[in-house]
Amino acid sequence: MRAMVITKPGEPDVLQVQERAIPAIAECEVLIHVKAAGINRPDIFQRKGNYPAPAGTVEDIPGLEVAGIITQLGTEVTERKVGEKVCCLVAGGGYAEYVVAHQDMCLPIPEGVSFEEAAILPETVYTVWDNVFRRGALRKGESILIHGGAGGIGSTAIQLAKAFGTRVLTTVSSDEKEAYCLQLGADKAVNYRESDFREVLQEEKVNVVLDSIGGDYFQKNLDLLDTDGRLVYINAMKGHKVELNILKLMQKRILITGSTLRARELSFKIPLTGEIHQHVWPLIGKSFRPQLFKVFPLEDAAEAHELMENGVFLGKLALVI
Repeated sequence: MRAMVITKPGEPDVLQVQERAIPAIAECEVLIHVKAAGINRPDIFQRKGNYPAPAGTVEDIPGLEVAGIITQLGTEVTERKVGEKVCCLVAGGGYAEYVVAHQDMCLPIPEGVSFEEAAILPETVYTVWDNVFRRGALRKGESILIHGGAGGIGSTAIQLAKAFGTRVLTTVSSDEKEAYCLQLGADKAVNYRESDFREVLQEEKVNVVLDSIGGDYFQKNLDLLDTDGRLVYINAMKGHKVELNILKLMQKRILITGSTLRARELSFKIPLTGEIHQHVWPLIGKSFRPQLFKVFPLEDAAEAHELMENGVFLGKLALVI
């Protein structure tokens, strides 16, 4: 099979197409002929050598989400069938013509959704469902602040938070992204390059903050959160080390949490898959739509990575395999 390989840590040009053996499946796994793969920021980190693949996962082929057709079943597979169109969260190896997945990690591609659109669903939907609705415990009638609303995570979080009856606030870096987030359903968007979001939002009652920025956003998040608020981290692009005023934490009864997804065990991911199928999948095509900005052929993965790094896009990017 053809696969896009990280030949060495570095810039996008280290990505090269190579021939690899089609992976073998275990008894509870299926083989998926990949039609499209989503592109995510962890792929960038892995290419640079800063985000190694979990043990037992192919180390030099990035890609955490795919959509395609099941072509082979393991001996113990009972829930899937050959020819079925599915999308799937994988721990790596998605930038390739074939990938293996546990049968219980496969989600059916909804009617009217293309392979390219389906391929950009798993990574962001899993992240948002686990961190916003599980860890953040966002409930109807509450308010959430989502940093970076125009990206893959942000555009998913805005739509799902709105679909479940909450007030949605977000930060963006341009007028175009502000308009985009408002169109997705955000109630208020703040351009952080023009205004201090803490000052603009200080009259808001914020129950949950979803942050991937870290650094000096930490203190601003604490200031904005209401009593019993929840601060949820999924990255810290501006810095991992911050200073915490424990008294403020106690006075406001703030819960600080966060998570990573890739290295979690199947015993965690499979029940999460079931919840997503139950609660999110019925919304697709209605109050929630995949936000696909641009599609690249596999051979142009380096160009796709360059676009992701410069940030001049809305929603998500995908590769056609």
